[in-house]
Amino acid sequence: MASGVKVADQVKEIYNAMKLVKTEDNQMERMRLVIFHIDGSCIDVEKIFREKDLEKEDDVYKFVLSQLKADECRYILYDCHFETKESKKEELVFFLWAPDTAPIKLKMNYASSKEALRKILTGIKHEVQLNDKTDCGDRAAFGERLGKNVIKIEGHDVK
Repeated sequence: MASGVKVADQVKEIYNAMKLVKTEDNQMERMRLVIFHIDGSCIDVEKIFREKDLEKEDDVYKFVLSQLKADECRYILYDCHFETKESKKEELVFFLWAPDTAPIKLKMNYASSKEALRKILTGIKHEVQLNDKTDCGDRAAFGERLGKNVIKIEGHDVK
């Protein structure tokens, strides 16, 4: 079901910048978390958190979860840093946050508009729909969503 909601041009620009990180770029300016919202009939950027904004956070994963508000739906693009037994990885995770406590009309609008955003976010490996903070599970459950043998997320052990 299409909602008729469009995606702002800057969303694609931000996505392209996040997926193509260059080693010569200033790493403190790197986008790590972008929150999108539906503004009228357009999916647009609400807030961008760069590496420099998160450097004082003890746990970036917990910070991401803290951005989920009980009565607001949002789309989130998260540059997740994790480790497997074999290597360190950085992969983009796309969340649809549609909490059970949000108004039904809002949840339906976000659910029906997700496809328009997904068409822009080509190649996203991890997509997660969350309807309640328990859907996030603990760090171990989130690690399983990222793949096999994940041992750390944002520098913290999954167990």
